[in-house]
Amino acid sequence: MPRYLIERDIEGAGLMTPAELKAVSQKSCSVLSELGPLVQWEHSYITDDKVYCVYRAPSEALVREHARLGGFPANRISTVTQVIDPLTAE
Repeated sequence: MPRYLIERDIEGAGLMTPAELKAVSQKSCSVLSELGPLVQWEHSYITDDKVYCVYRAPSEALVREHARLGGFPANRISTVTQVIDPLTAE
């Protein structure tokens, strides 16, 4: 199943409290349960003003639907074509 990197512009994202992050995570998981098991959230990275999320889904359209239903921005969605890490160098 394709993997997507979603870039979300969220001013002050890095200042979100643990309670705010929990609420956003709960909302995301609630929407995912509505969409069914084909859309999977792997993890997210939080920076000062952006959130980068990694999802697996059969299509970009389902990733966009998750964002719409959750009220999350999805400023850029990129299909992950390769993954490398230190083991790639061996």
